[in-house]
Amino acid sequence: MKVFPYPRLSGPVTMRVTAVGLRGPGERHEDLDARGFSVVEQVVALGLAEREDWERARLKLSATVPAKEIDSKGHWSEVSVLAVLTEGATNARTTIRLEPEAPGGREWVGALELWHADHLDRASLSVHVVATVDDVPGRVIASSEKEWFVDIDGDSPVRDRELKVVWNGFQGGPAWLQAFREMPWIVDTSGGLPTVRVNRDFDGLRDLLGGNGSETENIVGELLLAQMSTDVWTAVFHAAVGDLEVEDDGTPLFPHDWQGEVLREMLPDVVPGRPVEEALREVHLGRTGTAGWADLQPRIHFAAARRAEVPKALRITVNGLDRLHRGDDA
Repeated sequence: MKVFPYPRLSGPVTMRVTAVGLRGPGERHEDLDARGFSVVEQVVALGLAEREDWERARLKLSATVPAKEIDSKGHWSEVSVLAVLTEGATNARTTIRLEPEAPGGREWVGALELWHADHLDRASLSVHVVATVDDVPGRVIASSEKEWFVDIDGDSPVRDRELKVVWNGFQGGPAWLQAFREMPWIVDTSGGLPTVRVNRDFDGLRDLLGGNGSETENIVGELLLAQMSTDVWTAVFHAAVGDLEVEDDGTPLFPHDWQGEVLREMLPDVVPGRPVEEALREVHLGRTGTAGWADLQPRIHFAAARRAEVPKALRITVNGLDRLHRGDDA
């Protein structure tokens, strides 16, 4: 838990998207269907637009702040409510100031515009209450507890996205893939969402992973899938901690999008018994310091293998092969 040297709001701050409009060439405006954003999932899926030529999206926003607490305690002056849209893949950042719907009211409203050309994947949208505290302006006294996602290409407003699995020819494919032609698969974390690239030139691999082979092939295939999943979790963890933003005091910040979700999922096993903020700091110090990074590798592998359910897959493989062996003996 982070401690602040000044009073902050204790009441919750919430935010919601109330409408989404798209503009294309010639300023032609079109509202996104209501199915394109979900107040439950808190996701906007701009890929659901029935047009591909949109240049700008306009999100109408509404935020609720604890107005009575602000008025009664009197710690804060010059209070502002800001909506901030950020995307890690492009370093894009858009900030707008919301306005009170009524003087002294709890609801603050506004509209944020984003340019299609400035974004590639998912952007995170959050609200921050800023005020002057102890004669210091611009201090954040509260933030929305849960951020919204604005998915530029997504065609479904859901928070959890499936990992991409793509079959590529490593031998005759792009030059960068040819360097891995002896590998059955690699994990590519260079894009917005991690992708498992499976080598279709690897003899017999499609039969093992397809689940349509013999019983023995299917048993071995399950073990291979568990190994692939371990590789994925390991790769995305290293990618997530590889380029953390750090505050002036050295505190690392959780990334947005899938990187932050991966870290929050795995850190309790990598650094057990510690709050995730402290665990992230320890991992960051280990990676950037002179010692400690090697000591974390067994824990990272354990966290990855646990999520890939390797022990379960191995037990199923051993029991299945034993059953087949006993069947042959009979």
